[in-house]
Amino acid sequence: MTKAHPAAAPSPFPALTGRAPALSREPGEGRADSAISRTRASPRRRSRRVLPGLPVTLGFTLAYLSIVVLLPLAALVLRASGIGWAGFVAQAAQPRVEAAFRASFGISFLTATFDVGLGLLVAWVLVRYRFWGRRLLDALVDLPIALPTAVAGIALTELYAETGWFGAPLAALGIPVAFTPLGIGVALAFVGLPFVVRAVEPVLADLDRDVEEAAATLGATSWQIFRRVILPALWPALLTGFTLAFGRGIGEYGSVIFIAGNVPGLSEIVPLLIVVKLEQFDVLGASVLGSLMLVASFAIMLAINGLQYWNRHRRGH
Repeated sequence: MTKAHPAAAPSPFPALTGRAPALSREPGEGRADSAISRTRASPRRRSRRVLPGLPVTLGFTLAYLSIVVLLPLAALVLRASGIGWAGFVAQAAQPRVEAAFRASFGISFLTATFDVGLGLLVAWVLVRYRFWGRRLLDALVDLPIALPTAVAGIALTELYAETGWFGAPLAALGIPVAFTPLGIGVALAFVGLPFVVRAVEPVLADLDRDVEEAAATLGATSWQIFRRVILPALWPALLTGFTLAFGRGIGEYGSVIFIAGNVPGLSEIVPLLIVVKLEQFDVLGASVLGSLMLVASFAIMLAINGLQYWNRHRRGH
């Protein structure tokens, strides 16, 4: 009688037995593997772009900028250079032109400095406090940008004239505003304030309050915290806002002509003088003034880009 041998136990080491254990598959797994292999074997599809490639878009951009920006500016410079260097200097050195440049650049500088202080205060209130009507105040900050400049000039003239709501009390104190250089400052401060507020507001919102609390814990006063902790972080934004307000001021026209009085040598600005020369058919003189303002605009753009680069480098970006 043959003796039955017990069944051999499965080896825990399949490699030694020469047999690989059978792997169980879930239903449909084989079809999924074959689909993946077909996908990998198929050629890669190109993603469809919404816009054309670099050559087309770059060419369109350069053509647009050349037609709209570069060609008119080049024509202005070429027209101004037609009178020669001596004629250019003679046109720029006229007493009326020098007075207009002093009025435009001097008053713009002063009002931009004023806007830095006022804009910092407005941005501080909007960022650090929560109160009823805050959103309305935040929307009113952008009103000088959206409002037509001629409308702003008429409104300011009505307010600050000798019979206006603000002008009458000031005139009683011997401080006339409308039709004086002070009126130019009021108009430029009005149109330049939003640039300072919008430049400072996001930086102020991103400041870490823990640093201020740590300084207060170490015994610093509120003024010391503001001067040594907050203000150094805000300097690049303040300088950027100042430059933007200054650039807007020297090129402002619509809101100024109504309240300035336009007295030659006193309250006449450069944009108005350019219009006057064109009305007198002095195209060369207007081209010279326009070229000088163009140089000032490029200098302001260079300053803004330099400040932004300094701010990024300072933050380590």
